[in-house]
Amino acid sequence: MQKKFSYSKIFLLGFGFFGVSIIWSTYNAFVPIFLNQKFGLSAGWVGFFMVLDNIAGLLIQPPVGAFSDRLRTKIGRRLPFIAIGAPISAVAFGFIPIAHILPLFVASTMSLLLSMAFWRTPVVALMPDITPSKYRSQANGIINFMGGVGAVVSYFIGSKLFAMNEAFPFWLGSVLVVISSLLVLVLIKEPRDYEIAAKEDTPGLIKSIKLLFKEEDKSALYMLSAIFLWFVSYNAIEAFFTLYGVNHLGLSGSESAFQLTFISLLFLIFALPSGFIGAKFGRKRTISVGLVLLALSVFSMYILKADTLLTLVATIPVVGKLRVVGLVLMVAGIGWAFININSLPMIVDMTEDARIGTYTGLYYFASTLAAITGPIVFGQLIQHTGNNYNLMMLISPIFIFLAIFLMSLLKKGEAKAD
Repeated sequence: MQKKFSYSKIFLLGFGFFGVSIIWSTYNAFVPIFLNQKFGLSAGWVGFFMVLDNIAGLLIQPPVGAFSDRLRTKIGRRLPFIAIGAPISAVAFGFIPIAHILPLFVASTMSLLLSMAFWRTPVVALMPDITPSKYRSQANGIINFMGGVGAVVSYFIGSKLFAMNEAFPFWLGSVLVVISSLLVLVLIKEPRDYEIAAKEDTPGLIKSIKLLFKEEDKSALYMLSAIFLWFVSYNAIEAFFTLYGVNHLGLSGSESAFQLTFISLLFLIFALPSGFIGAKFGRKRTISVGLVLLALSVFSMYILKADTLLTLVATIPVVGKLRVVGLVLMVAGIGWAFININSLPMIVDMTEDARIGTYTGLYYFASTLAAITGPIVFGQLIQHTGNNYNLMMLISPIFIFLAIFLMSLLKKGEAKAD
């Protein structure tokens, strides 16, 4: 059966990504502050703690993606994971700000990760399930637009709520993830054409990984390696940016988190255009341009003095004060949109539809491994250089330029013919 592209259906699916985004944006913005100020952990330990959840995700997300390819239920092969995982995630997330002893805090965060890892890959794999190949960049732009809305809500509204009560942004996220997942479960119907393929004809995770290394064309392997490198850079900066703002720029915790609004806002604005740009000019070329923009914007934060970065540019109605650092993050947001919108479509179009869930899992394997590596490496780097948070703005672009080199080796990943 030929798939039909529906904007309304993709927007509805985007609510699932909205829920995922609002939880992780809030988590990354405020959990490092809890660890540093409430529990007194050093930068090295903060970096280590911020990857504990990702270690579990590394082990769970790839096999869950492969298992969802083979699962057959009355409501489909992806939706059951959302029905089970989303409510548990909402409850665990709500407990994080009220956990005042470290063991309970760890239990809450690990419960969050385990449940999020359980349903994140299946909800993302739904996009290529219901979308023809040539429209997947546009569709990914739509669901990431919805994810961008979640991040803006988290950073903009969440930073203001955090100043009122540390628990409020977390409780808002819990409510919104329940609502968004219900919309997906009620309004999205999975296609049934995958049932034509027998279970035994759908390769599992281990077999798919073996095939990945045996293929003569190593494009998928190069692409996954590039994804790992750029996520090492991005996740490390995201994990430590609030502490960078507090310790290097001299901002308050809430104002430092507020600066991340600008990268999310521009990501939101460029999410939809990035999909169309990738479709018109090629995914590989669009991602490479995005990587250059990201590297230059990060490096500029290293070479510009703190006073310059704090210079007030304008006061934007509703949004608030725009500083030079906000302008830099806007450029990074554009680059991140070019990268993020087109990378998942490239990966899933390097395989057949029977293995979409598996390759989505491999995408998250690479990004989650990077989320583990980045904060640990950069956290140790910061700690052993006298808490020099600015140094990460020098090291980070190196990983990005290595990713650009790997992108130059790709031979496939563009949209397939119908």
